[in-house]
Amino acid sequence: MSAAFSACPPGPSLVLHPDWCAIDWSRPWLESLRAVGAPLAQQLGQGLPVHAVLNSAVPPALQAIGLRFVPQADLPAGMAYEAFIHAQRCVPTRDNLHDFFNGLVWLHWPQLKLQMNRLQAAEIASAGVGARRGPLRDALTVLDENGAVWWAPQPLIDALHARDWQRLMVALRPLWAHSRLLPVGHALLEKLVAPRKPITAHLLCLPTDGTQALPGCADMPALCDAALARQPLLQAAALAAKPFAPLPVLGVPGWWPENTNFSFYDDSLVFRGQRPSNTTITLGPAEVTTA
Repeated sequence: MSAAFSACPPGPSLVLHPDWCAIDWSRPWLESLRAVGAPLAQQLGQGLPVHAVLNSAVPPALQAIGLRFVPQADLPAGMAYEAFIHAQRCVPTRDNLHDFFNGLVWLHWPQLKLQMNRLQAAEIASAGVGARRGPLRDALTVLDENGAVWWAPQPLIDALHARDWQRLMVALRPLWAHSRLLPVGHALLEKLVAPRKPITAHLLCLPTDGTQALPGCADMPALCDAALARQPLLQAAALAAKPFAPLPVLGVPGWWPENTNFSFYDDSLVFRGQRPSNTTITLGPAEVTTA
């Protein structure tokens, strides 16, 4: 889109929550959420609670199991959040951007979120909450908060794993037209309301052959959600190994005007080089929000 727009209508008659006005729905990383999210944010700008607004848009996959959004106060003291969702089919929700974006991911990726919740709840039932999450719950939290899914030709994925930024973003730039990158982490989406160069997503990379036309980003959730939830990478053993690749998302071609100048990728504090080959990469150059 050529012009930015927010969910807030003009005029002095409404008392608007500034958080909802801050969302620029023209941003490319919001393309898959825009059609549903922008009208919902407009309702929030009129003072409605987040859980009620999200309940007005619950998709059939969640209606079928009776899942709904409830006020945060409905979460009993001492009960684990993920265990409560699994047992009660209720998602505790606060009136803030963080939980609004979490709800939007539930609305667009219901099978993915249910799979992550099943794995979290099973781990909690087996081992309790504990002082540390353990490898699987830690990986699930990274994906839930800061993850993105990238369907891409193998040469792009190889360049990302090698952290060969010039090859990934410059030499192979035309190949990006044959890829789709969709954020699924709600803390990532929240941070991108105020974009900064170091913001980094943790990608699950799904190879494509590079020749088959992919759906547009707006259509990907509905078409790919169920299959994504069944992916081997979304099963417990694979996730526990933290199969993520870090990517500073403002480097994605078409996502930020400044990256058309290829010196953008010379910033070694953001676009960091490869670590030793025997080191598992789990974290990138930016913070990960996990609360």
